[in-house]
Amino acid sequence: MTQPSKEKTRPRSLLRVLADEIESCTRCPRLVRHREAVSRIKRRAYADETYWGRGVAGFGDPDATLLVVGLAPGAHGANRTGRAFTGDSSGDFLYAALHRAGLASQPSSTARGDGLVLRGVFITLPVRCVPPDNKPTSAELARCRPFFDREIAALGRVRSVLALGAIAWTALLGARAPRFAHGATAALVLPSRLTPTPVFASYHVSRQNTQTGRLTPEMFDEILRAAMRPASV
Repeated sequence: MTQPSKEKTRPRSLLRVLADEIESCTRCPRLVRHREAVSRIKRRAYADETYWGRGVAGFGDPDATLLVVGLAPGAHGANRTGRAFTGDSSGDFLYAALHRAGLASQPSSTARGDGLVLRGVFITLPVRCVPPDNKPTSAELARCRPFFDREIAALGRVRSVLALGAIAWTALLGARAPRFAHGATAALVLPSRLTPTPVFASYHVSRQNTQTGRLTPEMFDEILRAAMRPASV
């Protein structure tokens, strides 16, 4: 039987090791208290479910050429299911768009093990535990930063990045990042590349944006297409 090459197995093995560390992390006392409180109290619709209640690692294709960066696990989405953008309205919007673009095997994501496969795209988060009011502190972002950097470094084939929201934009580009706006572009030098990688900005796929019309499927499809076929920025 043919064995997978070291080049193929290395990103997968690095991401598995990193996922174990993320899932067991307790570096941020406020976030640990909050994620566990949400897991105990639960939402009525999920009262019979066992919440994940731990750190959430990235999800997707280890050989991805497109990296999508969100914010943090949703309280009753990823904090419940254990997978980024899974089990809430943000995920419904995002995975439907990835499916339309041919990057996801199905248009919905309800739980780990639901059969969803991503092709050519990887999704990560700069904050790995659900923060109160979706507002991590600067110290919490800093403590999560090594996970974020190591995950990106393991994804050696990334050729473009799509940042969902201002926190993702700043986490990628730093304090001197250009002003965030939907459709904004910038460039980032990734560990795996010598030339700058294009970064595209989108409003976050949160309910507050998608249900008010601030971010429509058509708007998101357009920026996603641009990120899939990057030119120099």
